[in-house]
Amino acid sequence: MRELVFALEYEPDRNRVADALADHPEASIRSLSLHVTRDRLWRVDHATGTSGALTAIEDAFLEGDYYADCLATDDCNATQTTQVLDRTAETLVLYSYWERTPLCASIPHIARDHLGDGLLFDTRHESRHYTWRIIHSGEGTVSGFFDELETAVGDCARMEMLRTAVASSSVGDTATGTDELSPEQQAAVQAAVEHGYYESPREIDVSGLAEHLHVPRSTLTYRLRRAEEHLAKRHVAREQLPDEPSPAL
Repeated sequence: MRELVFALEYEPDRNRVADALADHPEASIRSLSLHVTRDRLWRVDHATGTSGALTAIEDAFLEGDYYADCLATDDCNATQTTQVLDRTAETLVLYSYWERTPLCASIPHIARDHLGDGLLFDTRHESRHYTWRIIHSGEGTVSGFFDELETAVGDCARMEMLRTAVASSSVGDTATGTDELSPEQQAAVQAAVEHGYYESPREIDVSGLAEHLHVPRSTLTYRLRRAEEHLAKRHVAREQLPDEPSPAL
């Protein structure tokens, strides 16, 4: 089995869910399940955030002109249904069902066309960043998948490849499952260290560091957060490894 990990960064006013999350940076959405056939898609998502953020996310799903995951730029007349399965003060669970039309496109459908059936999807949506992890058999054409996805996305979002490798053991970890950061994350962390971002007090803030790297502030924040998450998890995992047995006398 192999995995593809990549992210989209939506431009403003191109995706209502991304806009809602950008207005509430403390909120995030994580997929609990996602299934696709040739003509249909259904998924369950778990959102966390403040009450105001959850209301904005719910409205984006329920009142959008068309299905949030559709890559079409206009209403494609697809049939969609979104229902609230659970709502608390800080969590929201949504079920979505979508029947596509010939005008529709989505990441799961494009992946199925190029990578085959039996795919596993894991997603995380924070601010304008939408990270996808796809587990596939290793058959099919990865290049064809990305070529069609790039065409379908157009100028609605920027694409960033994070990893393509043998699948790691934890399907739920979209940060990075291997011991390596992506090149973009590595560059962000290296620049942050070299320019004193991690000094106390800091010698540079995120805005200054983003300007130095010539990337949007939100993009740099996302890369640093994902890199820090990966490094912290790797550190804890190594600390929890059993001690090496003492050599026999």
